[in-house]
Order: sequence, then structure tokens, then C-alpha cells
Amino acid sequence: MSDNNNKIPQAIHEVCLPRRDFLRYSASAVAVAGALALGLPLGARAAEPQPKAGGVLRLGLAGGSTTDSLDPGSWSDTFTFVGFSAVYNTLSEIAVDGTAIPELAQQWESSADARTWTFTLRPGVTFHNGKSLTAEDVVASIQHHLGEQSTSAAKTVLGDVAKVSAQGSDTVLFELHSGNADFAYVVADYHLVIMPAKDGLADWRSGVGTGGYRLSSFEPGVRMQLERSPDYWKAGRAHFAAAELLAISDGTARVNALVTGQVDVINKVDLKTVGLLKRNPKLVIEETKGAQHYTFPMLCDSQPFQNNDIRLAMKYAIDREALLAAVLHGYGLVGNDHPIQPGSRFINSALEQRGYDPDKARFHLRQAGVDSLKVRLQASDAAYTGAVDASVLFKEQARQAGIDIEVVREPADGFFSNVWMKQPFTTSFWYSSLTADRMFSIGYAKGAAWNETRWDNPRFNQLLNAARGEMNDPLRREMYNEMQGLCRDDGGAIVPLFASSVAARSNRVSHGGVTAPYGELDGLRLIERWWQA
Repeated sequence: MSDNNNKIPQAIHEVCLPRRDFLRYSASAVAVAGALALGLPLGARAAEPQPKAGGVLRLGLAGGSTTDSLDPGSWSDTFTFVGFSAVYNTLSEIAVDGTAIPELAQQWESSADARTWTFTLRPGVTFHNGKSLTAEDVVASIQHHLGEQSTSAAKTVLGDVAKVSAQGSDTVLFELHSGNADFAYVVADYHLVIMPAKDGLADWRSGVGTGGYRLSSFEPGVRMQLERSPDYWKAGRAHFAAAELLAISDGTARVNALVTGQVDVINKVDLKTVGLLKRNPKLVIEETKGAQHYTFPMLCDSQPFQNNDIRLAMKYAIDREALLAAVLHGYGLVGNDHPIQPGSRFINSALEQRGYDPDKARFHLRQAGVDSLKVRLQASDAAYTGAVDASVLFKEQARQAGIDIEVVREPADGFFSNVWMKQPFTTSFWYSSLTADRMFSIGYAKGAAWNETRWDNPRFNQLLNAARGEMNDPLRREMYNEMQGLCRDDGGAIVPLFASSVAARSNRVSHGGVTAPYGELDGLRLIERWWQA
């Protein structure tokens, strides 16, 4: 452990303003910045719709499953993420500008080496059953995801945590195996909600949280019903009187439910229908850029992809702009063979964008000692809608470089268990991460469970470990810039596209014009943040 006297206060998180004033200030700052960026007069903000209380928000969402559970460690898709984000809170919250701000924690500070983190809890917060929030509840909630027997999806997220303990009734101490400058982002993960402790364990079966809404009913894979908590501690949030989530897996059925007024909001809109929906004056399209990215992973320990010149030839043989137009209908951005999304605070904007260049692809084939190449691409729309179409387009583009891609269509059922990371060349996707460290750690580090290319670059791994605990942002930026270049020029992942998350809402609901520029549905928080128009 580091000396507790040698601590660096995280001044930006030590909020001295009342919560209401803090939120008002933050929203104003974002709105002013947006107005200036768009060249609008600052007075234009006065015309923005203001929150109204009451009404019922009805959501038609993909991602519900009959195997869904109240256990936060099992939550795996949009339906549970959105619904339970309204029932529970986490220690920190990701604001609309992508920064970590206090939620159930009032403030936090870290040791100089970022290995020890101390969170002070917000006073006066109660659970829906009337129990006051204490450090014991936080410890039990975090420990729910730890331990050798844990099957929680958040176990990997908390991999740095060596020990979590209560320091009195309102302070929680996290001791990490190694420094992590992004730990305030880690505890904002949607699995790490705070539940009441019961006999020293997290009482997840009760469905009781501290959020703006109480759980009225939950039918896994069917619906979830919520009612507003009358004593919600957070000012300026939770405007609806109630919310209902319907699990609608079929895309056409979701659109029909929205158009006919059965629901107010849907997610995962089929991009082929966006133009039609835009013609309806009662509907609004919501686009979140860079919410996910699509990949063609090449296993670096399998032939022919052990040779980096072969990997580079494949990267130059794909026309990203053409894929953006044909597969995403323009709803996205081109990728540059690394996973850091445009808009990230650590994006390497100086890194030259790789383009379609069949001649360079042929050059790298010759460097590898071959004049032509034949590879097999095992593709499935289980990765993303349009993955097979994208693969066929890639096949046509690569032909100009002397590369013959045999596209093998794989069934969606069992694709990620039987094909992905087992065959040399496949289709895949990732939800973009808020932090560079998390994305690199789970998908690119040596030995990572989801290192889908089995890439092992010693320099990259060295930089990853050094950057994780580096508290000097300029130095950390230099490290992440170099790591993005290593991914682009040596890695096994072709990253052609960053896809937008596209949702649609009725004009019966509003959000004032500012939503989170990450994830989907306002960072999964629309139930708490939106209101009836």
C-alpha cells in the first residue's frame, strides 16, 4: 500500500456546490459549448424544451432474454442495462461529456501511484426500502462480483481490485494490484450497481436500489415495469411517473410499435428504414456516433497471418469509405485499424488514416514472398447486421489487390462459441469503451481472454502496463498514441468502421437536445434523463 499521506486530491470530483447547482452548471456549460460550436447565439438555449414531470415512458427494446435475471453480474444487453440503470446507482456516473462525475460517491481521491482509491459516500441517500446507504452496502455490492467462484460479467472489469473495505460508515477503500488512473470510470460500469447488504452479502434478489425508479414487475424476456421513487435523492432527474420496457427482438416489430404509438422509443433501428422514419413528422432519429466498431480479426498465430506483411496487405485491400456507404448508409465513421473511437480524449488525431490502396497491398504481398493470396473469411450476421454483406464487398475490393477471399456464411447460432477466435479469419464487433485502457486490456493485451487476434506485441504490452497507472495525462497520451500506431501497423485486427447507434423516438418525449456521445440511448440513462414533451 502507498502512504496515505501521499495522496493527490482529485479536485474536479470534490464537488462543493449543491448537487442541483452542480448539475445546472454542467448542463449550461455543455449547452454553451455546443452553441458556440454550431455558431448559434447563446440566447438560443432559452428556446430548448424544459423538463416536465409525469407521464409514462414506453420503450420497445432489442436485447431482452428469458434468461435475464435480477443479478447484476448476469446483465448482458440493452434491455437490462437500460431498465436497471433507472433502478440503481453506481459510485460514479459518466456525464454527457464522457467524464466520470460523482453519483453515490460524493468525492474520491487516489494515492500518487493510483493503487489506492478512497470514496466518500453522499449523505442522506436511502434505498427504496428505507434503508440508509452505508459503506457496508458498497463493499457487499462490489464483492458480489469478485472471488474465484464468481461468474459475473464484471469480474474482469474489477480485475485490478485486491481488496475493498469499509472505513467507517461513509468511506470505502479500494486497494488495487497495480495503479489504474481510470478507476473512477471502472466503478461507473453498469454491472457495478450498489445494492443493500443483507447478512454481509448483496441482496440482489430484492430488486431494491437507490435509483429514481422502483421495480414494480419484471418478466424476463417480456417486460419490466417501473414507478418513480418519491424520495429520489438526485435533483433534476427522473421526470416520468412510470416507465415500461417491452422486449421486442424483431426489428420490423419494433418499428411498427413506434409508428403505431404502442411505444415511445426504440433502439437498434434497421438502417434501411431510417429514411422512411425521417419522413414521419412525429418521429425523431437519435444517432450516437462511434458507439461500436466492427472488426475482421486475423489470428496472428495462424497461417498466413503470422506474417505482418500479409496483415498489412489485407488492411490496404479494404475500401472503408465504400463499406461506410453500403453497410452503414453513412451512419458511422471509418476506422483506422485500432479500437479507440473518434472523439475519445486519447484519440491519436495525428495518425495517418489508412485508405484503400490495392498497389500497396500488392507491395506487401511481394514483401511476404507471394504474388497472390487466397484466404477464407468465416462471416456471420451474429457479429452485426450486414456482416456478411460487408464480407462480400471486402471480397470484391480485395480482388483488385490479387487477394482471393472465400466468404463462408456461418449460422448465427453458436458463431461466437464455435467460430470466433477459433478460425483464422472471421467477422466480429465491439462496443466502444469509455477508456482506452479497458479496450486495450480486454481485446489487445497478451493473454487477455478476448484478445481475438492472439496478438502479442512486447512494446504494446509494456506501454499498456505503464499507461494504466500514469497520472500525468500528457505522458499517458504519448503512450496511447504510440499504442494506436502499433495496433494499426502491426496488430491483427482490421477495423474498417465505427458504427453509430441509431434509435428513434416519438416527439411525445424530449431530452432538451443534449445526450451522451457514447453508448446508446443517452448512455443507457434515458429513463432518468428524458421527459414527456
